[in-house]
Formats: sequence, C-alpha cells, structure tokens
Amino acid sequence: MNEPLHSKPVRAWQRMLSGRRLDLLQPSPDDIEIEDIAHGLARVARWNGQTTGAHAFSVAQHSLIVTDIFENLNPTTSNAERRAALLHDAPEYVIGDLISPFKAAIGLDYKAFERRLLAAIHRRFDIPETLSPVITNAIKDADRIAAFFEATCLAGFSIEEGRAFFGRADVNGSLRDTLQTIEPLPAKDAHRHFIARFDALARI
Repeated sequence: MNEPLHSKPVRAWQRMLSGRRLDLLQPSPDDIEIEDIAHGLARVARWNGQTTGAHAFSVAQHSLIVTDIFENLNPTTSNAERRAALLHDAPEYVIGDLISPFKAAIGLDYKAFERRLLAAIHRRFDIPETLSPVITNAIKDADRIAAFFEATCLAGFSIEEGRAFFGRADVNGSLRDTLQTIEPLPAKDAHRHFIARFDALARI
C-alpha cells in the first residue's frame, strides 16, 4: 500500500547542472561549484525584472559591477576580499533575488539561511568566513552605489529618488561614465564574464 503523499520526506536539496546535490539546510562547501553559481546568477533578474533593455539585468552582472566599484574605491584590497565582493550575492543562485522589502517581511529565519549558505561559499573559495567590519562595509557601500546606478539607469528611478533611497554614488575616474551607460547583458555573456573575473581573482 502506498504511503500518503503528506508522509513523504520533504526534499531540501537542489540538483545542480554540475551534478552536485546541494543540501539547502546544511550546505557543504564540497557541493558548491563556481560554474553552478555563475549559471544561476546569470539567469536571476535584479529588480524583479522591472528593468529596461532586451535582456533581464542579472545578479551576475550586478556582482561584476559591485566588484568594479569595490576595487575602484579600495585599490589595496586582496584577491580574497575581491572574491568576497564578487560573491556577495552568491546565495541567490539557489534562493533567487528577493527584493529588500520582501526579505524584511520574511524575517530573520530567511537571513540566517542566507548567511549559512554564504558561509559555505566562503569556505569553498578560500574567503574568510567572517570579513572585517571595514571590508564588510566597503562591500555594502559598493552594493549601494551599484544599486543607485541600476535604479536610475535601468529601473525607472529619478536621480532624486535614487539619492533618497541609496545615497550618494561617488566613484573615481572613468567608472562613473561606464556606470551611467549600463546595458543588460545576455545570460551567456554575463555567465562568461563572471567566470572570467572569478578566474582572475582565483589566487589567494
């Protein structure tokens, strides 16, 4: 006799294209591959897809921009710290990009899950599990600045709205001009650029 459907164990793992099986409740660094991360992030849309352009603006492309800004404002940081910037949203390859208001509504359990997965990602790629407050804040600043340019260039925010929600967006040199002309990349290109940047930062 078949067991009732409700008595079957709940599946808490995801099969990755690499063949890995990632346990979402107890993620192991051994089951995390950079190709899976790049593939997933290149197909997750920022801003719930509410951006201009022929393609969705992906979390992979956002991560590259954050890394550009982080390096621009913090030129003496190590490759491990730059990998932390590139992978700051890496858990979203599994859980998607939930907008900040929804994260707040879900509450602390979601944030604890996200932190646990990010800690496993850090262990996998030789990044300190706990970053210094200086580096943590520098990555947050780069993330905020990236959000300003994404919001005002792609997501329909006015400059005034962007400043109200994300603050000032100060970057050095020609990077500002680049950020003011963001164009969403096709997923395959975002994936390729993400892997190339990771490989360039692979040295400890």
